[in-house]
Amino acid sequence: MSAPSGRATVAVVIPCLDEEAPIADVVREVLAEGTGEVIVVDNGSTDRTAAVAAAAGARVISQPLRGYGRACAAGVAAVAPGTDIVCFMDGDGSDVPGFLHAVVGPVADGSADFVMGSRLRGRREAGSMTPQQIVAGRLAGLLLRVTYGVRCTDMSPMRAIRVDRLAALGMAEQTYGWNLEMQMRAAAAGLRCVEVPVDHRCRRGGESKVSGNLTAGLKAGWKITTTFLRLAASLRRRGAAVG
Repeated sequence: MSAPSGRATVAVVIPCLDEEAPIADVVREVLAEGTGEVIVVDNGSTDRTAAVAAAAGARVISQPLRGYGRACAAGVAAVAPGTDIVCFMDGDGSDVPGFLHAVVGPVADGSADFVMGSRLRGRREAGSMTPQQIVAGRLAGLLLRVTYGVRCTDMSPMRAIRVDRLAALGMAEQTYGWNLEMQMRAAAAGLRCVEVPVDHRCRRGGESKVSGNLTAGLKAGWKITTTFLRLAASLRRRGAAVG
């Protein structure tokens, strides 16, 4: 996958935890889109996720210390030198790799710095998102619009950003707050943020670590809320110090 000029290279980072069943198909679908490299981050799986991903053509790295943000950061750190754009997606088969070009395209052609996929604006299979996921995305969108003037409807894992732009954001979240932190820091930094519709499927295997049960969903919701409030205060203080 490259920009129209043929010069931009793209790496797709896929954090995984116990996704042996769907990961081979996910990797093959991503590679079929012409991406430069697929990096699967095994986040402490107890099954054969790593071996299956490697056999399907991914470069597999290990981050045994669990945490979604930790896994994403490990994947970014492993991106090959010279890679221009990094794209993120989940390994459970719910994200549709056919939309990678729609997500990467505005970054590659220079019309955006950061692109987020919106599952709420795309077509969703029945049952592919829980009510709490939809509410969380809407709430985050409202908070981001009120605070930073950036319009979004979702916190989809499918997103793309230039590697140098991501490095400059100073990402620090290690668990569920990673996606929201990226959106907040990008908005606060004045990056050109764009949201595009992406389709969403029911997971092809594994179990949800966040939305599959009420307790995990509540924990994720609380983490998202506290992350927003804490980061908003931190970014305001940093802005005041710079001013």
